[in-house]
Amino acid sequence: MMEDFIKSIVDELTIELKKEVDFDAEILALKVSNAYREVKLARNYPSSYSDEMIEKDMQNYYSNIRAIALYDYNKIGAEGQTSYSADGESIKYVDRKECFSGIVAIARTVL
Repeated sequence: MMEDFIKSIVDELTIELKKEVDFDAEILALKVSNAYREVKLARNYPSSYSDEMIEKDMQNYYSNIRAIALYDYNKIGAEGQTSYSADGESIKYVDRKECFSGIVAIARTVL
C-alpha cells in the first residue's frame, strides 16, 4: 500500500515535470521516497501504531509529501541557496520548513 501511495505522488509529479529538459524520473522517485520517510519521522509514531495505522495516517500528508519532494527535486544543484540573482533577475526560495506546515508529532503520554 505504501508503494502505491508513493507511486501516485511520483506519477502526478511526472505529469507535471516530464516536459522539463533535464527531467529525471529516477531522481524524482528517490525524492518522493525520501519525503515520505521524513514526514513519517516527523510524525514520530509510537510503537503501538501498526503499519496499517501509519499508512492510513500518512494519507493525510499527501500534499506535504508532494511539496517536499517537488521542493527537493527543484533544488537539485542549488542546495543551500536561499536566493539567486543574475542578469537583473532575482529568485528567492521559500524556506523548506514551510513544506512541513501542519505536520506535528503524535503526542505521547508519560506514565
